[in-house]
Amino acid sequence: MKPYSLDLRSRVAAACREPGASKAAVAQRFGVSHSFVKDLVRRQAATGSLAPKPATGGRVRYLDAAAQAWLVAYVGQHPDATLAELNQAWQAQGGRPVCQTCIWQVLDERRLRRKKKPARGRA
Repeated sequence: MKPYSLDLRSRVAAACREPGASKAAVAQRFGVSHSFVKDLVRRQAATGSLAPKPATGGRVRYLDAAAQAWLVAYVGQHPDATLAELNQAWQAQGGRPVCQTCIWQVLDERRLRRKKKPARGRA
């Protein structure tokens, strides 16, 4: 979700400075939440700026680039391995314990899917 524009922020701040204006009325007037108005007024008082906070970028991955490369190579050699088997192989080679979701995210980014073993001949 993108932050509100600086124009809207300045109009909300100006409306809050009007005499007798309540934060709830300002929020309803501009179609924003009450907590946004409250935080905006607090940020302007503390920093003097209406600019939004910078984006943090999210959490750091548990598996670094070398670990991801190992996982991709292992899946190339064992295309029928399940996520649990991949996790066990990762830990057996000395990797730190991770959840299966972490492994799935790496494989999903590279569009690697589990390839089942070929069907056996019917009797």
